[in-house]
Amino acid sequence: MINHLAILQVVVPLLAAPICLIFNQGKSAWRFACLACAITFAISIGLLLEVNANGTIMYELGGWEAPWGIEYKIDYLSSFVLLLISGIGFLVGLGAHSSLSSELDEKRQPVFYVLYLLCLAGLLGIVATNDVFNVFVFLEISSLATYALVSMGKQRQALVAAFQYLVVGTIGATFFLIGVGILYSITGTLNMDDLTRQLQYDQRQFLIATAFGFMVVGIGLKLALFPLHSWLPNAYSYAPSIATAFLAASATKVSLYLLIRLYNGVFGAEVMNSFLPVGQLLMVLGMAAALIASIQAMYQTQFKHLLAFSSVAQIGYMVTGVGIGTFLGMQAALLHLFNHALMKAALFLAVAGICYRIGSANLNDFRGLGRQMPWTMAGLVIAGLSLIGVPLTVGFVSKWYLVLAAIEAGYWPIAMLALVGSLLAFFYLWKVVELAYFSEPEIKPSSTQTEASLSILFPMWILVIANIYFGIDTDLTVGATQAAASMLLGAGQ
Repeated sequence: MINHLAILQVVVPLLAAPICLIFNQGKSAWRFACLACAITFAISIGLLLEVNANGTIMYELGGWEAPWGIEYKIDYLSSFVLLLISGIGFLVGLGAHSSLSSELDEKRQPVFYVLYLLCLAGLLGIVATNDVFNVFVFLEISSLATYALVSMGKQRQALVAAFQYLVVGTIGATFFLIGVGILYSITGTLNMDDLTRQLQYDQRQFLIATAFGFMVVGIGLKLALFPLHSWLPNAYSYAPSIATAFLAASATKVSLYLLIRLYNGVFGAEVMNSFLPVGQLLMVLGMAAALIASIQAMYQTQFKHLLAFSSVAQIGYMVTGVGIGTFLGMQAALLHLFNHALMKAALFLAVAGICYRIGSANLNDFRGLGRQMPWTMAGLVIAGLSLIGVPLTVGFVSKWYLVLAAIEAGYWPIAMLALVGSLLAFFYLWKVVELAYFSEPEIKPSSTQTEASLSILFPMWILVIANIYFGIDTDLTVGATQAAASMLLGAGQ
């Protein structure tokens, strides 16, 4: 069984997805989806332990040896990301039924879980596969499911947001596929390891740079890298709250993983920077995202919009770490990939709890919620402190590594701008705290209960506690990112 964990990681949610349609009740479909997510999470734990014990796992589908056959590759980096995505999928899924009960009709809920599991399977497939065309296939599986998830929001704007995301996502996928086609025309292979070997000795730099450019633009659109982020605020704001919690914590992280895998693995960062200023461009775009998106977040009146622009800013920090290009910079990017997933999942689950109780994410409706929903708002505040980068939270750890990486590489302006970005985050999150704790409520509670459902609070507080625990005990995250950064930068495993 251990030998087949790599394929089971993707097959379990992929096969479980259509089975959800058998169930007539949303609760039954939810229970089955949670079971599938739990098994998927357990498999990712097994893969991480196996990689730590015995090294990289290579799995050949159908017994066909690469590069002729499709190959899955689970190494330090991919096992780390698989654990993150499957864990987020499981925890967010626990709160799905209560959240959907106030946003989606009973008959449509099984369809939601079909799409949820398909999206999860697609994201896991992107991370697990070692074949660039299979990356495109899984990218489309997750994207199509995401478009449909966004369109299921209860407001009519959800359809517009889904269509906008569909157009942008299709353009991104097309760019990525064109890059794959150029690579295949150059090398005659689609296997990532084989591509890495052949591109090292190929002198057709213009074609290689063209392929890289197409693929990076495609990934940038999926990643919501500034200035290609216009689809993200509306998609996050109008999708069902529980879908937003999952997508914000996972989808952009997988896109960043793909960027890192191609830039530092397949193409080689040193080779690309020898004839294109890729690292400098990533740093400029990353810091522009961190500042401009944070400023935009300060002027939002809807909390989901605020968090969406915050996500664009945090993506900027990750991309900046990749652009710095040093060992410490890569480690900072990987740390923030993990830590930001914990922050955003907790924050959007808190939003799901608020929407469940008062039916709104408008900031004016947050007045007095600190007293009406003490557990929900306390979790939101702690996750917000982590987003700012307050010591003893995960946000501090990754931003500290980013500042150290910038200083070590001589990029003092980046270190200063990162601190300014954290200060801006304080201002736009303080607005929420002020309304929740220092203002009188303008609306009456919609029910007699004072808190969201326990099924939302439980996973939210697990994530909140994780934000604190991994901010104090960094052995797991720092150790895993050190191993992954060493592998990516060729320092050995």
